[in-house]
Amino acid sequence: MAPLEDILVLDFSTLLPGPLATLFLAEAGAKVIKIERPGQGDEMRSYLPALDGEGINFAMLNRGKRSIALDLKDPASRRVLMPLLQRADVVVEQFRPGVMARLGLGYEDIRKIRPDVVYCSISGWGSNGPKAHQAAHDLNFMAETGVLGLSVGADGAPILPPILAGDIAGGAYPAMINILLALRRRDRSGEGAWLDLAMGENLYPFLYWALGNAHALDLWPAPGAETVTGGSPRYQIYRTRDGRHIAAAPLEDKFWATFTALIGLPEAFVDDGRDPAASRVAVAARIAMQDAAHWQGVFAGKDVCCSLVLSLQEALADPHWAARGIFGQSIEIAGKSFPSLPSIIAPVLRGAGVAPRAPGLGADGARV
Repeated sequence: MAPLEDILVLDFSTLLPGPLATLFLAEAGAKVIKIERPGQGDEMRSYLPALDGEGINFAMLNRGKRSIALDLKDPASRRVLMPLLQRADVVVEQFRPGVMARLGLGYEDIRKIRPDVVYCSISGWGSNGPKAHQAAHDLNFMAETGVLGLSVGADGAPILPPILAGDIAGGAYPAMINILLALRRRDRSGEGAWLDLAMGENLYPFLYWALGNAHALDLWPAPGAETVTGGSPRYQIYRTRDGRHIAAAPLEDKFWATFTALIGLPEAFVDDGRDPAASRVAVAARIAMQDAAHWQGVFAGKDVCCSLVLSLQEALADPHWAARGIFGQSIEIAGKSFPSLPSIIAPVLRGAGVAPRAPGLGADGARV
């Protein structure tokens, strides 16, 4: 039995955070029904790239779900929704604070219909506070929490992150975790819950190292100057002779000793505590003397925590992923089948299998 196969989720969310969270719930067996606007539906449906007009991003995040199209401002549509609200175990919404309440679908409204509902609200800044209604995207969350300012390039400017940490690590993951905890509490007490989740504030645990130093010792991190942001030769990206890059993270002394011996670092720079910048320059000079393939051979089988920086195409060809089977599930779009997103749900907890297709807009209205 999949752990959530008796759970019904009504998903009012769009774009990334909510839909990814409900995808995880679906992979654990939950029945997920998307409530979408007639005509347009989830904005992600229209995002490019697309296959035969079907958005690939939408399909990746919404496979195996069902869709009904309802105008939530229309009282008649809300009446159609009533039987689902009476049965819903979980409601997920991602509007700005107050929108669902104005539609008569806020937590207090739903609780009158389903007293033990687990109601998850995902927003940028939470339901209260000066920023509660401020528009933002992932880059803004990282900028306004201090995350973005800690990692800088050679010119001292912040580096544009390649991942949407706010939406996923600050939104989708906390949503799934808190929904599961609330369901567990409901199993024991019969109580429902309103989960007020803010993507911005959920980034702060990633800065545990900086917050501890700042709050306890008044030592505030300098951009590009801390152990994990560029200040240490033991946590750096070094350029090879042929223009590739080595990600070197021999942080612990045992790894550092092996690493410096393998690259032939002059003894004067091995004690990097005396002058970290000089040691960093010396390591860079050694790495730059050889091609990437040489260093791969030198580091192979050694505990040095060093990796060649791969392109995504190179990374996906790694036989380790095939051995783990992480791309074993498929998604279908416009007659084409290709690997779906790897599931973060452990195999033993997954349902019998999430359908490989995302639903057409309103395709399940009559059946649901």
